[in-house]
Amino acid sequence: MHLVTEDTITELAAQRWATAHDPRTGQVLAALVRHLHAFAREVRLTEPEWMAAMRWLTETGQISTAKREEFILASDVLGLSMLVVQMNHAFDAKATPATVLGPFHIEGSPEKEFGGDMSDGLPGTPLYIDGVVRDLDGSPVAGAVLDVWQADAEGAYESQLPDVDEARLRAKYTSRADGSYCLRTIAPKGYSIPMDGPVGALIRDTGISHFRPAHVHFLINAAGFEPLITHLFQEGAEYLDSDVVFGTKRELVVAFEPRDPGPTPDGGESAQPWLEARYDFVLQPA
Repeated sequence: MHLVTEDTITELAAQRWATAHDPRTGQVLAALVRHLHAFAREVRLTEPEWMAAMRWLTETGQISTAKREEFILASDVLGLSMLVVQMNHAFDAKATPATVLGPFHIEGSPEKEFGGDMSDGLPGTPLYIDGVVRDLDGSPVAGAVLDVWQADAEGAYESQLPDVDEARLRAKYTSRADGSYCLRTIAPKGYSIPMDGPVGALIRDTGISHFRPAHVHFLINAAGFEPLITHLFQEGAEYLDSDVVFGTKRELVVAFEPRDPGPTPDGGESAQPWLEARYDFVLQPA
């Protein structure tokens, strides 16, 4: 019989979890036990603090839905998501850098043609984002699927709006034979992360800014290349230096250039002033 003491509990628990049938699972769980116990020892975790943590985790699970991933949000604000991105996507210096997925991506966004309007008439300043998808040598990548999503002109995603149940400000575009892509949307706004849940409650107890700078999300997939999860941030936007999820990178900041009424990048015309963000995505070979 192994007598459990403060000195023996960690190794006993780590040895048990190391028996997982998959060796990698055993390695991860045994290490998790050791680090978790080390944390508890370092802060001398009290029983009321432990209970508060259990309640926080329970509430985080309860508020999570298919459209709201509160655990991903927690990972984001703790910097864990960006750490994992950095460790797993050490791309070539010429490739577009990756950043966090965020908690608002959903599957099944509608497909749009070149220049298709994913704003579907929502109020806001028209914004065209266009450019070329390339490989590291600069050659165009045809058939790349760009899954795009963003907040509206008030900084809200559809999952935050009680009366909205359909895809909103989301679409998929496919690069043409010459690698070119073009999408129409509206200029996004910097926004607060959801503050009505457990993550928000934690943030309110700190001096941390709970805002993200204005940005548009991209998830790009192309045969023969690593998937790219990234953002484009508006140059000059607020909160670029204090992004609550640590997602801002200099290479991803792009000017939203004002344009007069007239021809647009999709070959059409705009009767009102509009903005253009030009950006060439460079993909990392698989």
